[in-house]
Amino acid sequence: MANATLVTGFLLIGFSNIQKLRILYGVLFLLIYLAALMSNLLIIALITLDVKLQTPMYFFLKNLSFLDVFLVSVPIPKFIVNNLTHNNSISILGCAFQLLLMTSFSAGEIFILTAMSYDRYVAICCPLNYEVIMNTGVCVLMASVSWAIGGLFGTVYTAGTFSMPFCGSSVIPQFFCDVPSLLRISCSETLTVIYAGIGVGACLSISCFICIVISYIYILSTVLKIPTTKGQSKAFSTCFPHLIVFTVFIITAYFVYLKPPSNSPSVIDRLLSVIYTVMPPVFNPVTYSLRNNDMKCALIRLLQKTYGQEAYFI
Repeated sequence: MANATLVTGFLLIGFSNIQKLRILYGVLFLLIYLAALMSNLLIIALITLDVKLQTPMYFFLKNLSFLDVFLVSVPIPKFIVNNLTHNNSISILGCAFQLLLMTSFSAGEIFILTAMSYDRYVAICCPLNYEVIMNTGVCVLMASVSWAIGGLFGTVYTAGTFSMPFCGSSVIPQFFCDVPSLLRISCSETLTVIYAGIGVGACLSISCFICIVISYIYILSTVLKIPTTKGQSKAFSTCFPHLIVFTVFIITAYFVYLKPPSNSPSVIDRLLSVIYTVMPPVFNPVTYSLRNNDMKCALIRLLQKTYGQEAYFI
């Protein structure tokens, strides 16, 4: 290792080295990024401005939208600029900040999704005590803890990753700084801190997943006792999309952060990275909010307030 060249920066390869394809990818991801940004900002605005949406469920949705905006804004703008300017470089400090923010927001999103499942459990299984249990103080505490644990995990994980030197190739065959690629070019022979971080991340994710599954077992048993089909349908429509989104997010996050390092990521690896970074911020608004009648009514009220009664007929 005495003759090894220490890495002072990285090259993010992305999806292609062909100039025309890079421009195409840049424009495509720009459109996806704008769609994710506008839909989540719309949800945040509606929940903030509409008095009828000041409930625990929409409070957590608002936090989820904030996390989605931050998560998609970490790797995608850099990827777009790299493709349109034909510059693949990123500094070690920039890579560290990218990893820090992505792991923090990802962990925070997992905890917010877990809090949302608990909120649905209380709403469906303990409806008479819902307002007492899910009061403002409890909701703020759950959201604050979610953000704080996410930030703490991101800090420890990033500090462990960048506490070791990098040498040899500076190429990262992804469109953002992913941990498997960084481990592959690490000079360190002992990765105890990294594996400890991976173990903590896996335990936290599994714990959240178990909590969500238990919540949905109780929810399912309660929903099946509802005498009307309409009531069952409403309960299923609000719960199962949440479970599907969480499962996809956990699985793709596992492959992005916890899989063993490889010399050359496959097409599947890159596809999973896109699903993990882009799909949740794009589909969460559709899954949770924009199909919701309360959100549609809030949008109509906002349009009426902004443009007058004629907005009702749009």
